[in-house]
Amino acid sequence: MKKIDAIIKPFKLDDVREALGEIGVTGMTVTEVKGFGRQKGHTELYRGAEYMVDFLPKVKLEIVLAEEQVDLCVETILKIAQTGRIGDGKIFVTDVERVIRIRTSEEDEDAI
Repeated sequence: MKKIDAIIKPFKLDDVREALGEIGVTGMTVTEVKGFGRQKGHTELYRGAEYMVDFLPKVKLEIVLAEEQVDLCVETILKIAQTGRIGDGKIFVTDVERVIRIRTSEEDEDAI
Protein backbone atom coordinates (compact mmCIF):
# COMPACT_ATOMS: atom_id res chain seq x y z
CA MET A 1 0.00 0.00 0.00
CA LYS A 2 1.05 3.57 -0.64
CA LYS A 3 0.04 6.97 0.66
CA ILE A 4 -0.22 9.91 -1.69
CA ASP A 5 0.04 13.40 -0.21
CA ALA A 6 -0.84 15.98 -2.84
CA ILE A 7 -0.57 19.72 -2.18
CA ILE A 8 -2.66 21.57 -4.76
CA LYS A 9 -4.25 24.97 -5.38
CA PRO A 10 -7.62 25.24 -3.60
CA PHE A 11 -9.65 26.04 -6.73
CA LYS A 12 -8.56 22.71 -8.27
CA LEU A 13 -9.97 20.59 -5.43
CA ASP A 14 -13.41 19.84 -6.88
CA ASP A 15 -12.03 18.91 -10.30
CA VAL A 16 -9.38 16.64 -8.78
CA ARG A 17 -11.90 14.98 -6.44
CA GLU A 18 -14.28 14.26 -9.33
CA ALA A 19 -11.52 12.89 -11.55
CA LEU A 20 -10.23 10.63 -8.77
CA GLY A 21 -13.75 9.34 -8.16
CA GLU A 22 -14.01 8.43 -11.85
CA ILE A 23 -10.89 6.25 -11.62
CA GLY A 24 -12.11 4.43 -8.50
CA VAL A 25 -10.57 6.36 -5.61
CA THR A 26 -13.14 5.84 -2.87
CA GLY A 27 -11.82 8.04 -0.08
CA MET A 28 -9.43 10.79 0.85
CA THR A 29 -8.73 13.25 3.62
CA VAL A 30 -8.64 16.93 2.67
CA THR A 31 -6.99 19.61 4.80
CA GLU A 32 -6.66 23.34 4.23
CA VAL A 33 -2.99 24.19 4.63
CA LYS A 34 -0.66 27.12 4.09
CA GLY A 35 2.90 27.08 2.86
CA PHE A 36 5.43 28.31 0.38
CA GLY A 37 8.05 26.90 -1.92
CA ARG A 38 9.78 28.62 -4.77
CA GLN A 39 6.95 31.17 -4.90
CA LYS A 40 8.13 32.66 -1.59
CA GLY A 41 4.76 34.34 -1.10
CA HIS A 42 3.70 37.61 -2.66
CA THR A 43 2.83 41.20 -1.75
CA GLU A 44 -0.72 42.51 -1.45
CA LEU A 45 -2.17 45.98 -1.08
CA TYR A 46 -4.60 46.62 1.81
CA ARG A 47 -5.96 50.10 2.58
CA GLY A 48 -3.08 51.67 0.76
CA ALA A 49 -0.41 49.71 2.61
CA GLU A 50 1.62 46.97 1.00
CA TYR A 51 2.32 43.85 3.03
CA MET A 52 3.97 40.49 2.44
CA VAL A 53 1.91 37.30 2.39
CA ASP A 54 4.49 34.64 3.28
CA PHE A 55 2.28 31.56 3.39
CA LEU A 56 -0.07 30.84 0.52
CA PRO A 57 -3.31 28.87 0.92
CA LYS A 58 -3.22 25.32 -0.45
CA VAL A 59 -5.19 22.11 -0.06
CA LYS A 60 -3.60 18.83 1.03
CA LEU A 61 -5.10 15.55 -0.16
CA GLU A 62 -4.16 12.35 1.67
CA ILE A 63 -5.02 9.14 -0.17
CA VAL A 64 -4.07 5.56 0.76
CA LEU A 65 -4.24 3.08 -2.11
CA ALA A 66 -3.23 -0.37 -3.24
CA GLU A 67 0.12 -0.15 -4.99
CA GLU A 68 -1.36 -0.96 -8.42
CA GLN A 69 -3.61 2.15 -8.27
CA VAL A 70 -0.84 4.63 -7.46
CA ASP A 71 0.44 5.46 -10.94
CA LEU A 72 -3.04 6.16 -12.33
CA CYS A 73 -3.89 8.28 -9.28
CA VAL A 74 -0.68 10.33 -9.60
CA GLU A 75 -1.22 10.80 -13.35
CA THR A 76 -4.80 11.96 -12.73
CA ILE A 77 -3.76 14.50 -10.09
CA LEU A 78 -0.98 15.81 -12.35
CA LYS A 79 -3.31 16.15 -15.31
CA ILE A 80 -6.15 17.87 -13.46
CA ALA A 81 -4.27 20.03 -10.91
CA GLN A 82 -1.69 21.44 -13.31
CA THR A 83 -2.14 25.05 -14.41
CA GLY A 84 1.38 25.53 -15.75
CA ARG A 85 2.02 28.34 -13.29
CA ILE A 86 4.35 28.45 -10.34
CA GLY A 87 2.71 27.14 -7.17
CA ASP A 88 0.79 24.23 -8.71
CA GLY A 89 1.97 22.08 -5.80
CA LYS A 90 3.70 18.78 -5.11
CA ILE A 91 2.87 15.08 -4.87
CA PHE A 92 4.57 12.80 -2.35
CA VAL A 93 4.26 9.01 -2.48
CA THR A 94 5.25 7.01 0.61
CA ASP A 95 4.93 3.42 1.84
CA VAL A 96 2.18 2.45 4.28
CA GLU A 97 2.98 -0.51 6.50
CA ARG A 98 -0.42 -1.15 8.01
CA VAL A 99 -3.99 0.15 7.90
CA ILE A 100 -6.72 -0.80 10.39
CA ARG A 101 -10.38 0.16 10.12
CA ILE A 102 -11.47 1.01 13.64
CA ARG A 103 -15.12 -0.02 13.27
CA THR A 104 -14.50 -3.56 11.97
CA SER A 105 -10.83 -4.22 12.76
CA GLU A 106 -10.26 -5.03 9.07
CA GLU A 107 -6.68 -4.57 8.04
CA ASP A 108 -4.62 -3.37 5.11
CA GLU A 109 -6.38 -3.31 1.70
CA ASP A 110 -9.64 -4.56 3.26
CA ALA A 111 -9.57 -1.50 5.51
CA ILE A 112 -9.22 0.97 2.65
